[in-house]
Amino acid sequence: MFQPRPRSIAALAAIAILTISVQAQQAIDEGYTKKILEYTTEKFFLTEFVDHLPASKTVPTPEKVLGYVIGTPKVLTYAEDCARYLRELEKASPRVKVFSMGKSEEGREMVVAAISDEANLARLARLKEINGLLGDPRKLKTQDEAEKLLKEGVPFYWATGGLHSPETGPPETLMELAYRLAVDESPFFETIRKNSVILITPVIETDGRNRIVDLNKWRNANPGKRQPPTVYWGKYVAHDNNRDGIGLGLALSQNIMKTWLDFKPTVFHDLHESVPFLYISTGTGPYNAWLDPIVVNEWQILAYNEINEMTKRGVPGVWTHDFFDGWAPNYAFYCANGHNAIGRFYETFSGGWADTGIRQVGSQSQRAWFRPNPPFPEVRWSIRNNVNIMQSALLIGMNKVAGEHELFLRNYYLKSKRSIAKATTEGPAAYVLPASDKRKANQLAIVRILQAQGIEVHRLDKDADSADGKFGKGSYVVRMDQPYSRMADMLLDSQYYSSKDPRSYDDTGWQLGPLFNVATVRCKDVKVLDGTMALVPAVPEVSVAITPANTVRPVSFVLKNGADIGFIRLKATMPAVELMRATAEFKNKEEGEVTYPAGTLIAKFPEGADAETNRQKLASSVGIDMAPLAASGDLQTVPMAMPRIALVHTWANTQSDGWYRLAFDQLGIKYDYISVHDIRDTADLKSKYDVLLLTSASGSAQSLVNGLPKIGDPIPWKATDAYPNLGGPASSDDIRGGIELAGMVNLQRFVTDGGMLICTGAWCRVPIDYGIVSGIGYQTDVTVNAPGGVFLAENANKSHPVMSGYDDTVGVYFNANSCVVLTTGGGGGFGGRGGPGAASGERPSGRGGKNDPDVVQGRPPYKPVLQPGDETPTPQIADPNRPQVLLRFSTADKLLVSGMVDMPEELAGRPLLVDCPVGKGHVMLFSFNPMWRGETVGSYAFIFNAAMNWNTMGGK
Repeated sequence: MFQPRPRSIAALAAIAILTISVQAQQAIDEGYTKKILEYTTEKFFLTEFVDHLPASKTVPTPEKVLGYVIGTPKVLTYAEDCARYLRELEKASPRVKVFSMGKSEEGREMVVAAISDEANLARLARLKEINGLLGDPRKLKTQDEAEKLLKEGVPFYWATGGLHSPETGPPETLMELAYRLAVDESPFFETIRKNSVILITPVIETDGRNRIVDLNKWRNANPGKRQPPTVYWGKYVAHDNNRDGIGLGLALSQNIMKTWLDFKPTVFHDLHESVPFLYISTGTGPYNAWLDPIVVNEWQILAYNEINEMTKRGVPGVWTHDFFDGWAPNYAFYCANGHNAIGRFYETFSGGWADTGIRQVGSQSQRAWFRPNPPFPEVRWSIRNNVNIMQSALLIGMNKVAGEHELFLRNYYLKSKRSIAKATTEGPAAYVLPASDKRKANQLAIVRILQAQGIEVHRLDKDADSADGKFGKGSYVVRMDQPYSRMADMLLDSQYYSSKDPRSYDDTGWQLGPLFNVATVRCKDVKVLDGTMALVPAVPEVSVAITPANTVRPVSFVLKNGADIGFIRLKATMPAVELMRATAEFKNKEEGEVTYPAGTLIAKFPEGADAETNRQKLASSVGIDMAPLAASGDLQTVPMAMPRIALVHTWANTQSDGWYRLAFDQLGIKYDYISVHDIRDTADLKSKYDVLLLTSASGSAQSLVNGLPKIGDPIPWKATDAYPNLGGPASSDDIRGGIELAGMVNLQRFVTDGGMLICTGAWCRVPIDYGIVSGIGYQTDVTVNAPGGVFLAENANKSHPVMSGYDDTVGVYFNANSCVVLTTGGGGGFGGRGGPGAASGERPSGRGGKNDPDVVQGRPPYKPVLQPGDETPTPQIADPNRPQVLLRFSTADKLLVSGMVDMPEELAGRPLLVDCPVGKGHVMLFSFNPMWRGETVGSYAFIFNAAMNWNTMGGK
């Protein structure tokens, strides 16, 4: 039943504040409105925007399509039903159009709905074109042309939800918001529709959303029982899916970036849940140093307007500032921030699945300068409260941008102009990736990331000279006179995060050059832009098949790349190619007796292969630089074959192994994905696998070995008819327990029988604490503050197969919060550092300056001389099982490459990678994380050098 909605005194007061009016005569959906009021626990969580639902005779409400009112207790909506509802709106309303953004790794669709008035949607293609022109002023001839576009165009405001799957309210919020935007006839909503285009994506992580909805149903059907944890969200990662804004390895990240580049929305607004009652993003700082200050100011303008308007309406607990820092560009909303638009997010009090009850707020109920109107210490909370607050604030923000549409469009245009001018204003002029770099596959990987970000990459057609160096033909040039120069700069520049600043929200350093082990030259001299160069077209990821030919002899090539991903792609792409590692130095007659060191890789193509065609294919699509091989003298080699490898996961957290699985899948490496239970239950692991990889996890050795406590009933994680979305990459009837003591025995047998165990992060503690290895330990009282960043590592054993292709130094990713600090000597503390000051390169205290020799007073100089007949010491027998340090932190003064560390001397000289021979096998301990968010490509070869040399490393 529908009836006119009378004005209330509260509504009139709020209307006067914003100088808007609500059409009192528009009918409301009385039944839906009644449910809104019933499900809202307190009146102060309502505003005039959400205390009713306007009615439409033609456009269906969520209740009519889904069968329930948004915010109904204990009810959540599947991702496909969210999309289905938007498509029902599209069928019924000329104000709605729905577009597919692409699909997830598991095949679920992501959608975006465009909502505006009929006139704007009729010219949607033109509005997108205007955004493109304003975003690239190089295409405009005059300022007058820009002024006309600023008057003709309107901003696009994109609201998204469901990125973090357990944050249940945003998808519900956005469906109801879409309906209101389509049907509400008040001037407030008319302003939004006339002067902007609203884009709505209810669910970004579609795979994880459906798992959460299934778990919610399980909870409702099994009250009092121990609920399964959310073992998987997406196929690869969980909460970290909002940290993929640099590498863009996940399908959702790629879909977001492609959609932003298509529509170029002025605002990207991501909805989250974590803190009460509504946090509106600005941040504590330090803010990202590469952003135009205009965007930082826009964060404040929009946030304080929404805080002010919500507070005037009596809504408690709306605040900003003290939550995240605003530093790193790895979040999803950097599709906007990094591309001259505005990236924002909300955090509301969690929907708590969809339950209603008394909730404790905690410390955020305290008043502070940035939170003058704090939440109550405890509150009766519902998911409908969550929907009300988020929707109300969003509408205020959308109305602000629409009402001042020319201002925000002009800011977007100005930021784009200033980005193009960056090469000659603040600089640098460009970044150059030299053609002389031997790691061409890694270099090509950086180019692909930049292009996926919409960044233009050029390539020199001729040699170019500048004050920053001479660059050869074929060098890549990332010019800073392009619209997205700021995103390029923040990815390729070095970062410095002061230890005196507020704690970092996430990584403090992410510089791609060192992390990819690729040279990136920061050029200040604008002369580099005068070089003859051409825009590089998108470089697709392609599979390469061996080309048959009439030749009947196998052809060998020497690989010039140095520990890059080229050799891995070669083996994965062309398994018929035989890879070998030279065990001694050799000369290549085909190149005029060029000398290659031990560790150089050699590729032998099979008979009948067109070697030259294959070489060109691999060079262009994979980045492998090869030369025909004809060795002088005997060529000593050992084979490098892909082992039978298994990635091992726990049942407590699968996110860490997800980044490894993603890297393996991107490279085309075959592997088995097994759980800790498989280790526990398989006595003869060596009969099935050559290499076991225990990927970065958190916890003590005991907690990792024990796994989830074996209390209560079995905890299943698998798909059933009732819960079809549970399970995923792995499933189990009971996820309790871990490797356990039986598994530790199996692991020890696996290694002693000749297998290789690779442990990263906290898994290093397990073979140390359970006695599989000796002579190596880890520090338990780490006090150094080194959040995720790039650190300089030194090659400590150049002759070791794992170090093949690596230079004297390399940049690695290390985070003291998630990695371990290894120590030599087998104990904790600070052992194995070479004495006081040795690790940091400092001399002991004494006379003279830093570089002067000390002179001990009161004694003459003396050096003993061996005399005939003197007893000589008996030589010690080398311990074949002694751990070998392969990689270690550099000295304190060189340690930090990008990011932050407060006490570098605490890390200086510490082991980062250790080979521990055990029986016939090896345990490889990685203190750092070699596979992290697709940002550490330069470290991948450490893993694959080890894996592909599992049986040729000696010490057997």
